[in-house]
Amino acid sequence: MTPKNTDYLVIGAGAVGLAFVDTLLDKDPDCHITILDKHARPGGHWNDAYSFVALHQPSATYGVNSMELCPDRVDEHGHNAGMFPLAKHADILAYYSRVMSERLIPSGRVAYHPLTEYTGAEDGEHRARAILSGEELAFSVRRKIVDATWFQTSVPSTHRPGFEIAQGTPFAVPGDLPHLWRDPGNLPEHYCIIGGGKTAMDTAVWLLEAGVPADRIDWVRPRDSWMFNRKLLQPARHRIEGLIRFQLDLVECAAGSQDGDAMFAKLGERGTMLRIDPEVTPQMFHFAVISEGEIALLRQITRVHRGQRVAKIEPGAMTLGDERVALPEGTMFVDCTASAVPFEQRLNTQPFFDGGRITLQLAQTPFVPYSAALAAFVEANFETDAEKNNLLPPAPLTDSTLTYPYAVMANLMSTAILSANEKTNEFNAKSRLHPTGPAVAQMISEGDERLTALAEVGPKIQALMPDVIRLGMAAKAIHEGA
Repeated sequence: MTPKNTDYLVIGAGAVGLAFVDTLLDKDPDCHITILDKHARPGGHWNDAYSFVALHQPSATYGVNSMELCPDRVDEHGHNAGMFPLAKHADILAYYSRVMSERLIPSGRVAYHPLTEYTGAEDGEHRARAILSGEELAFSVRRKIVDATWFQTSVPSTHRPGFEIAQGTPFAVPGDLPHLWRDPGNLPEHYCIIGGGKTAMDTAVWLLEAGVPADRIDWVRPRDSWMFNRKLLQPARHRIEGLIRFQLDLVECAAGSQDGDAMFAKLGERGTMLRIDPEVTPQMFHFAVISEGEIALLRQITRVHRGQRVAKIEPGAMTLGDERVALPEGTMFVDCTASAVPFEQRLNTQPFFDGGRITLQLAQTPFVPYSAALAAFVEANFETDAEKNNLLPPAPLTDSTLTYPYAVMANLMSTAILSANEKTNEFNAKSRLHPTGPAVAQMISEGDERLTALAEVGPKIQALMPDVIRLGMAAKAIHEGA
């Protein structure tokens, strides 16, 4: 088998791999890139997601650097009213198809192999297999292999439930719900959502907005979660005041707290963090972003089961721990227990750059596409692994209230490192994926009056950093001992 030659072999054509390739094309105009992906089209896990999923964050900073994702306008209705748009499932898949067909392949320097599985290296060559035909492929990689699959994203349609399902139990994943209309004679009389994360929240909102009464929904939430308030995380060029307040709230609440729970309590009082039940103190934080409108909807559901995970489901009942709980006859169980990012990956961080291999992780949490694009820029503009890794220490993927201060500290340290380097500072000022860089650069060029408030942020953060580091290091010890 004659190997195909390429400079970079990228495994994965999702948000991570495509953000990396898009930036590398611009910053290294002589390289050739080959992309392998198991899916039939670009977009990675978005191909497997439920049809009513949408971005949690505004679309202005998602995707790839070279192409806008959504029109820059304000939503006028629904639970995102008054805020900038969140790309929908169909929008995202269409976007990534355009990125591939209008940007990457026309460059003449990208080869794309969909429905292809990377199988490993052998005798100095990298091997892959065409999934449908079984054809074996070989690649000679002149520079590096790029792993864009580190996140191991899990969605309901590809997830295996961790509980027993008795024969004959009405069972669905979120993606099944929009198709219930096809069998109108057998619509569920009742629903039970299993899971406490954002997928479960999306599913609950969808059912309520589809007209299902709240008293016909049970919800198993083993742990409640804190969430970012979306109104503060709008595009910087339009509402940088919210981002300034958000950053200062994080730092001030971290500096004035003895642990992560106290920090979240203060953020909740300020409205920076939101929770569904004001009487329950959440222990989970998975970086979800939510609107106050969604919270109002979710609070309508009062049949909530906490503290135990589902061990078994059966027609008209479920087992929580050792307790069997009866449910209305004909209840359909909806499995929302897949974790978009398996948090066990927190134990598997490694250097971004290691000889002939690049492992794309988080440079700043939770900015996934930005981190990948930044890694491409660093790869193209710096020589040694040592200087590259000094610029990009992997950011922690924390998952609880007690460990989140570690992520806050790490992000602030990363910002300081990148700002101190002339090249990365310039990249951030131009990167569409950076949450504030281009907006601040534009404000400076225009002499925007909001610069006065922005100029006060740095000194305030610097003054509070010793206390932020104190709390962050304590959270780091908890995170690494988990």
